[in-house]
Amino acid sequence: MRIFVTGATGYIGSAVVQELIHAGHQVVGLTRSDKGVAQLKEAGAEAHIGSLEDLGSLRSGAAAADGVIHLAFNHDFSDFPGALRTDLQAIEAIGEVLTGSGKPFVITAHANGEASENAVMALAQQGVRTSIVSLAPTVHGEGDKGFVPTLINIARSKSVSAYIGDGANRWPAVHRLDAASLFRLAVESAPAGSRLDGVADEGVPFRDIAGVIGERLNLPASSIPREEASAHFGFLGILAGLDIPRSSAQTQALVGWRPVHAALMPDLEQGHYFNNESV
Repeated sequence: MRIFVTGATGYIGSAVVQELIHAGHQVVGLTRSDKGVAQLKEAGAEAHIGSLEDLGSLRSGAAAADGVIHLAFNHDFSDFPGALRTDLQAIEAIGEVLTGSGKPFVITAHANGEASENAVMALAQQGVRTSIVSLAPTVHGEGDKGFVPTLINIARSKSVSAYIGDGANRWPAVHRLDAASLFRLAVESAPAGSRLDGVADEGVPFRDIAGVIGERLNLPASSIPREEASAHFGFLGILAGLDIPRSSAQTQALVGWRPVHAALMPDLEQGHYFNNESV
């Protein structure tokens, strides 16, 4: 298949590109920069110049493809509603050219992104084989710049690796390479209207994460009261105290996905998250 991938040079997208190419697919990646063009060519993919705001580039990229994986998202927390609107407009533009084609269209779920998800589900009734991948909040692996590196930097700055209360609340997680394989399976075979859970670790106790971070940084791992969470963790204050276990059993049964890469705790213990002072 010739697959058009937005976000193709990102942390997850670059892994998806490699996964697709290794499976024998032809990949066309959306990029706006010369650096992105070079990265895609080096990976063995074709570059398509454009952006999420350039709806014409999205339409032309999708029209020339056998399927689309939409990974790009503007992670600007200063205007998150604006990022969601841009995402919806991108999905609608791609959907316009895929309607009635029977082609696969895979998107990523985002917090408060119900409008985008509803648009995709509507396309499933209009001859598009749509699916939505809901990734675990922690997508770990080398190159991660998400929640785990943020926790590490907070621990360094506060001189303590903290957890809230007894720290028994659980975070689901998935390795970025396992996430990549799920996106490949989704574009290859997921039924129209599918919702897929990108979860390998169903729930890792937060105190265990804090414990490894403390051990690696030679800092104490200590409990803090819930009322101090926002002051300590900043924007992660709410998430750090949530108990949000999830299962991918139905997803594994539906598309044959089998996570095989390191779970979160072994990945943390490998040490690559702690190789420099700012991760």
